[in-house]
Amino acid sequence: MTDSEVGKRGNVYENVVWQFNKASDLMKLDLDIRKILGKTTNEIIVNFPVKMDDGRIEMFTGYRVQHNNALGPFKGGLRFHPAVDIHEVRALATWMTWKSALTYIPFGGAKGGIQCDPFKYSQSELERISRRFTFALGNNIGPEYDIPAPDVNTNPQIMAWILDTYISTMPAHERQACIHVVTGKPIESGGSLGRDKATGQGVVYTVEEWARDKGFNLAGATYTVQGFGNVGSWTALLLKQHGSKLLAVEDASGAIANAEGIDPEDLIAYAKKNNGLISEYPKARPIDRKTLFQTKADIFVPAALENQITADTAPLLNVKLVAEGANGPTDPDGDQVLQQKGIDLIPDILCNAGGVIVSYFEWLQNKRSEFWELEEVDTKLHRKIVSAYERVRDTAKEYKTDWRTAAYIVALSHLDTVYRERGIFP
Repeated sequence: MTDSEVGKRGNVYENVVWQFNKASDLMKLDLDIRKILGKTTNEIIVNFPVKMDDGRIEMFTGYRVQHNNALGPFKGGLRFHPAVDIHEVRALATWMTWKSALTYIPFGGAKGGIQCDPFKYSQSELERISRRFTFALGNNIGPEYDIPAPDVNTNPQIMAWILDTYISTMPAHERQACIHVVTGKPIESGGSLGRDKATGQGVVYTVEEWARDKGFNLAGATYTVQGFGNVGSWTALLLKQHGSKLLAVEDASGAIANAEGIDPEDLIAYAKKNNGLISEYPKARPIDRKTLFQTKADIFVPAALENQITADTAPLLNVKLVAEGANGPTDPDGDQVLQQKGIDLIPDILCNAGGVIVSYFEWLQNKRSEFWELEEVDTKLHRKIVSAYERVRDTAKEYKTDWRTAAYIVALSHLDTVYRERGIFP
């Protein structure tokens, strides 16, 4: 896809293809390697019945796309959302491959989900949906083959149900050896300290590096957040510790703002008491989505869904930095606008990589029957993500290109080296 064709994309996967081709062209990636990396390995679609609380049967469609496992087992989250479809999951799986390669994590890329609105179902119905989906996937997941994790609208509890369902299908003598079939589990069920905040912590670590490079003081800085789930809320909470001020925030229920600042801790407490929603928070005024984008601040953190920063919304932004907490929040049109406006960007496959990094740590702890203290997890995460940040920064300078393209070049170079060393069977 050429620059002139940007804007003609029909789905988010085409954004991935455009970004991949741009980086491949610039780095002159071998054409045979491009063929391999340009395709997914497996795409699984399952349709399965679940009995509802009232006794009726409802059919659900679930997906698991496995993009590439040259570096290690497939790895990626599961999301429950009405917009889940094969194009979205294919894109997310591909981004996971790049993310693992960029951060030098020995995982491949996968993603999955169920097309549903989880807020319409009771806790017992969600449990049956999660367990039935796990059973339907069968041997398409496994602790040394494909390891799911939480994503949009999924959480440690759902991972615990998936774990229990999976190990229940294993021979008794193998069950304890399968605990690392999922990551993002509750601590008591084999989870890792620091996994709940890992993605938001990674966002803040990369923002800290950007601030250091720019000589920018985060104390007194202002920021806005789109999406106040796990990633957005943790990012806000951790930026508060730097003395930064949250001016506006949006979630699925609406957007709010307060020029004097919104206390993330208080907002999180409010959301927990109000079904996770923030729109009626009494210490801020309601605003529309356009006003959120127009709010003048130092940093904007998109931490919701894909394709939020576009040709329509990017011109509204009045910030110094976009730190992508979500996957694919900026489409190629939006990228072009940000570059024209001189707004810095920390791309998603770098900025939100804290989740997969600490998932890797959890996986390792389970395999080794170890349990790391939070300080050790945070220290290892900081080292990993800062190293990746430095690789992207140096590559952007070397190729005289934008940071997203530089991040892709780092990831693709790593994969290219692996394929050249190992060759193609037979």
